[in-house]
Amino acid sequence: MTKLRPNFWTLPLDRLTPPEWEALCDGCGKCCLNKIEYEDTGEVEFTRVACRLLDGETCRCTQYEIRHQFVPDCVRLTPANIAQIAYWMPRTCAYRLRFEGKPLEDWHPLISGDPESIHRAGMSVRGWTVPEFEVTEDDWDDYIIEDLA
Repeated sequence: MTKLRPNFWTLPLDRLTPPEWEALCDGCGKCCLNKIEYEDTGEVEFTRVACRLLDGETCRCTQYEIRHQFVPDCVRLTPANIAQIAYWMPRTCAYRLRFEGKPLEDWHPLISGDPESIHRAGMSVRGWTVPEFEVTEDDWDDYIIEDLA
């Protein structure tokens, strides 16, 4: 296992090592929810419809390392592209928070030291998603989440 620097999450994103970048993920699963983006306004709405690769209990991708083989348009978030992507990421996302110069939330596993803290805080998608193979894209608007934290 690669050693992570103490408090690495306080550093600018472009100074993180690849393992530190990956460790910044809080495991909420929100980025794996299908979204509706309105071209005329740029507004983004999250739905309860999850990517087919998301495990709804662990809130992790079941095929993370090879996900692009199954979902070619899955975003590969990097320090170089976060400025173009942050606007559609959840407001609680560690990558978005750090991009905006904000600290991580107390329930973030890096702060709490407990990977379950995000689930106990109710900040993950655990237990309330619908797999995308059960809902046609035309019906996604029936699954819009009004206020996704």
